[in-house]
Amino acid sequence: MKFKISWPTGIILSLLAFIIFILSFVFKATFIPEYDHHLVSDDYYKDEMNYQQEIDKLNKAAVLKEDITITKVAEGLLIKFPAEFDAEKITGTISFQRPSNDKIDFNLPIKLITSDYLISKENLVEGRWNVKIEWTNKGTTYLFKEKLMY
Repeated sequence: MKFKISWPTGIILSLLAFIIFILSFVFKATFIPEYDHHLVSDDYYKDEMNYQQEIDKLNKAAVLKEDITITKVAEGLLIKFPAEFDAEKITGTISFQRPSNDKIDFNLPIKLITSDYLISKENLVEGRWNVKIEWTNKGTTYLFKEKLMY
């Protein structure tokens, strides 16, 4: 038995197959959690309004004699603040943002005795992190940003 399809039927079947193919991608992107899509920040417009202040803080940190260094050590990440500051008077926050998964983002307060700050490896998952360190010393606020692979 030979099965014969006329050309109008073939065109209709091709279009239906293509439509089903496209709708399957729409369904995956919308309803399946592993294809979750989100913005980097929920408060995008509010963050944009404060961007000039962020640039000013970055510029203040850029003119320092010594920059913050982040080093991977066996215990986790070692953050070394510039020696020109009195470590006990530094206050601020360290923010870790994971671009691929915002559920594991975290912030840590800065309380120092020495100029070194250790973040234990239990807090970190391997992969790319955006690190943002904002600290204040003697009324001046500084900002340091770095993208790193842990």
